[in-house]
Amino acid sequence: MARQSLRFGIVAGEASGDLLGAGLITAIKQQYPDAVFEGIAGPQMIAAGANSLFPMDRLSVMGIVEVLGRYRELLGIRRQLATHFKQNPPDVFIGIDAPDFTLGLEKQLRITGIKTVHYVSPSVWAWRQGRVKKIAVSTDLMLTLFPFEAHFYQRYQVPVRFVGHPLADTIPLEVDKQSARQQLNLSLDHEILALLPGSRSNELHYLAQPFIETACWLQSRRPNLEFVVPLANNERRTQFEQAMAEIKTQGRELPRLTLVDGRSREVMAAADVVLLASGTAALEAMLLKRPMVVAYKLAPLTYWLAKRLVKVDNVSLPNLLANETLVPELIQHEATAENLGQKVLAYFENPSMMDDLNQRFTDIHQILRQNASKQAADAILQQVIK
Repeated sequence: MARQSLRFGIVAGEASGDLLGAGLITAIKQQYPDAVFEGIAGPQMIAAGANSLFPMDRLSVMGIVEVLGRYRELLGIRRQLATHFKQNPPDVFIGIDAPDFTLGLEKQLRITGIKTVHYVSPSVWAWRQGRVKKIAVSTDLMLTLFPFEAHFYQRYQVPVRFVGHPLADTIPLEVDKQSARQQLNLSLDHEILALLPGSRSNELHYLAQPFIETACWLQSRRPNLEFVVPLANNERRTQFEQAMAEIKTQGRELPRLTLVDGRSREVMAAADVVLLASGTAALEAMLLKRPMVVAYKLAPLTYWLAKRLVKVDNVSLPNLLANETLVPELIQHEATAENLGQKVLAYFENPSMMDDLNQRFTDIHQILRQNASKQAADAILQQVIK
C-alpha cells in the first residue's frame, strides 16, 4: 500500500522566519511534492504551500510590555496548536525561531512522541545559557545558521546540525558596486559611506543623532565623501529627518545626506564603507564584502543589565564568526561622532585594510554558503525516515 503524504507541523513567528520556512517547504516539496504543512505561516510560506491555522502577525510581538499585554492570547494559541497536533500528529514538528513560543510547544509535542526540530538557534551561547537544558528536552534536533552555534550545542550533547545561512546562498560572492550605484542614481566616482542606524524606533532614538554628527565630522575632513541613508519605512524616515532638524536648530551645517526608502542591501552594495547598527545588517554588509564600523546604544539600565548577562566579547556577527575582532565595535558611550568618524576614516586612508577584510569576508561567506534550505530539508527528512 502506498505511503500517505508526509505531514509537517510548522510555526514561524515573524518575517525572517517566514522567509526561512518558505525556502524549507520548497526544498522538501522538491523531494516529496505531496508533503503537507500546517501550523502558523506567513505569506511566503503560504505561497509555498503551507496552511496557516492562525495569522502569523499574532505572534510578531516584541518587547516585554507588548508580550505581557498579549500573554493570554499567545498562551491560548499555543494551547490550541498543541491540542490540534496531538490529535493529528505530524511526522515532524518544526519550530522556526520565535523560541519563547515554539520551544514550549515543541516540548509538549515531544513528550507525546512527536519528533521536533528547531530551526534557528536562540542566542543561548551569548546569554541565559541555562536555556540549553530546556532546548535539550524540547527538540530532537537543532538546526543552526552559524558554525559557532553548532559547536556550542555539541558541548552540551544536544543533537545539532549546521545548515548554513540562506543569505549566503542568495548574495553572490562578488557584488558589482558600480551597477548598484547606477540602479540608485548615485555618483560613480565619489567615495560613499552608507549610514544604517537600524530598522527599529529605539535604535534610531539612540543612533540617528550620533550617525548624523559622524557625517558632519567626516565632511570637514573628506569634503568629497557622500552619505547615503536607507530607511526601513516612513516612520523611520520621519524619525531620522527629525534628528537632522534637531542638529540644524543648534546652528550646525549638515552635509548632504541622500535618504533612500528601503533598499538597504543595494545601498550597502553601492557604498565603499558602511556605518551601521549591530544586527543582521552587519551580516549582510559582510556578505557584500563591505568594510564596516558597528555601533550600538541601549537605554542605560538595559545596557547595565546586558553587560552582566552577556557572555561574549563581541556583539557583531562578522566578529563572532571570525572569533576575533575583524571590524570595530563602538558600544554605548564609545559611539561618539569622533570615535565613529576616526574608524570610518581609517578605512579610506588605508586601502590595504579593505583588501584584507575582503578576503576574510569571502572566506566566511564560503563557509556559510551551504545551500541552507536543502541542508535543513535533508536533516528534517532524516528525522522522518529514522
